[in-house]
Amino acid sequence: MFLQVLLLCSGTLFLVFKIASRVFQPLRSPVRYLPGPPSPSIIFGHMKEMFGDDFASVQERWLREYGPVVRFTGVLNSNRVLTLDPRALHHVLTSPIYEKPADARKHLGRIIGPGVLVVEGAEHRKQRRVMGPAFAPGHISNMTDIFLDKAAQLRDIWMSQITESSDQVATKVDALSWLGKLTLDVIGMAGFGYDFDALRPKEQSNELRKAFSVMFKGRPGFKLLPFLQAWVPLFRLVPDEQTKTTARAQAVMKHIGRELLAEKKETARVEMNGERLNRKTMQDMDLLSRLVRANMAADLPENQRMSDEDVVAQVPTFMVAGHETTSTAVTWCLYALSIDPRVQSKLRDELLQIPTDTPSMDALMALPYLDAVCRETLRIHPPVPMAGRVAQKEDTIPFETTFLDVKGRTQDHIRVTKGDFVLLPIVAINRSKDMWGEDALEFKPERWESIPEAVSKIPGVWGNVFSFLGGSRACIGYRFSIVEIKAILFTLLRSFKFELAVPKEDIVKRSAIVTRPVLRGDVENKTQMPLTIRSLRG
Repeated sequence: MFLQVLLLCSGTLFLVFKIASRVFQPLRSPVRYLPGPPSPSIIFGHMKEMFGDDFASVQERWLREYGPVVRFTGVLNSNRVLTLDPRALHHVLTSPIYEKPADARKHLGRIIGPGVLVVEGAEHRKQRRVMGPAFAPGHISNMTDIFLDKAAQLRDIWMSQITESSDQVATKVDALSWLGKLTLDVIGMAGFGYDFDALRPKEQSNELRKAFSVMFKGRPGFKLLPFLQAWVPLFRLVPDEQTKTTARAQAVMKHIGRELLAEKKETARVEMNGERLNRKTMQDMDLLSRLVRANMAADLPENQRMSDEDVVAQVPTFMVAGHETTSTAVTWCLYALSIDPRVQSKLRDELLQIPTDTPSMDALMALPYLDAVCRETLRIHPPVPMAGRVAQKEDTIPFETTFLDVKGRTQDHIRVTKGDFVLLPIVAINRSKDMWGEDALEFKPERWESIPEAVSKIPGVWGNVFSFLGGSRACIGYRFSIVEIKAILFTLLRSFKFELAVPKEDIVKRSAIVTRPVLRGDVENKTQMPLTIRSLRG
């Protein structure tokens, strides 16, 4: 009895301390002098708006009303800073002072483990250093056939559905669902040599595919319990069904991950012992195999090697980073092409000039209009609409432009304290009219023939698009994603004409880490993209 009381008192005191630190921290931060919208709730702040229909439009409205730097609030009135200033964003992206929010990392870490998406500091640098060679252009080039083969498999399935339809000319598909299956198959084979067989599922459900779908199933919107579980350990004891289901699925994923790791390590040992692998096997080596080889290299110091747990954590990490983001990007591209037949026709004409169904990576990357369409898609419809960083200690963030604080003082910097949150507004900067011009909200691939000088300051790792971020935490797999997107579009556009199967106004966006399409008025809030596909073969 005494122990129970002691635990209850300790838990209560810890909770009070956490709440008090959250409440009082904003009151002593200089960020409180930045202009911004009044908080709609002392408990939730603007969090519900952040996960609303299209938070980018909310950001843009705030920036118009309050100027180039805005303060808004998170849970318990915590400080959050929003700006499009490229110098300020570059500082935040490149300074070791700023890390991913601890709450988000703890929540994600409970699901996928200590992978590169979760860890920070020296551990993150170590994992990036070991993983880097696996994502080199030469290695991705060898995976292009996987992208094309899986895209061709989806093409053939859709063609069969058209043949079986009533008019044998067209049929309706949910592009988001099918592309999700396609990219899951791709990351399974290219990521760790595992066949999900999602496009043609067998009668017996694939264990890893089922575990993945359970762990990452969720509806858009702000949910309080996951936040509390990440913030206060006591809430992790709440016996909610989702937590139990996730734990069971995580056990399956870890078990299969360990089996895959053992297999890759044994293969690497065979090679290191002088029993050379054949050339074909070497060319087709998946990302996990290359990671294992790099981690076992004789010239890698022991203190720089990743543990087995860290390596296993990359299996779900690859799945998270390389599955839904890519499928969502291609879905939004097909949406944009469906509402602009001119662009769709122009792109198809370019693709049909290629005399083979299996071009090399270099051939895909050399197609100028395909490149422009991909860039414009990722500019207007980035899968991840925003990210955030939290200051780990006091800092001064320099600005390229000046602004007025709430006291009317001209500032060319802002000061932050430990715990202050800086939003990285991916969508807002991608479609900023100040940078891109008055037509910034239009899907216009031709703009890439001559882009405005102002966008050269956007601190992104891929050209002038902020979608993959920049700095030490830029997306490590951005080349993989770009080649995969191009391979899928190349295959599908050469066989089908795409049209929206519902009115354009019925498609709305919902954001929950990834921005997916839903139908307006759908009571189930199901993510989907209904398209009509027409065969070009006859």
